Amino acid sequence: MNDPRDPIRFDPEALDDSEGAERSEQDDRELTREGLAWELVEVLDELTGEELNELVSKNVPHETIEFFARYAGEFSEGLTIDPKARERLPNLMLLGYLMRVLEDRLLVEPDEPFDA
Repeated sequence: MNDPRDPIRFDPEALDDSEGAERSEQDDRELTREGLAWELVEVLDELTGEELNELVSKNVPHETIEFFARYAGEFSEGLTIDPKARERLPNLMLLGYLMRVLEDRLLVEPDEPFDA
């Protein structure tokens, strides 16, 4: 992966400002949790399966992944949840975890209220 904007780094100083005017327009505004969430979704949407696996392996401890799988199974037991949704529950929890990791690394205003 030679793309300097490689999202797996999650390092704002290593990211290249190669998106020009569109990016500079956004830079004028303060980064919010909602904005960060949308940015993450856009990045994840562009990743291949291999790149997504690499991102997870570099940013999420294996024990955490196992926890989400177990917890999601226990949480959904006895509930009338669609089987497809039940299968996706660990991934949704993992997405929340990645969002939190990204927030911890990038947001400079820790006093901002959590609005999720």
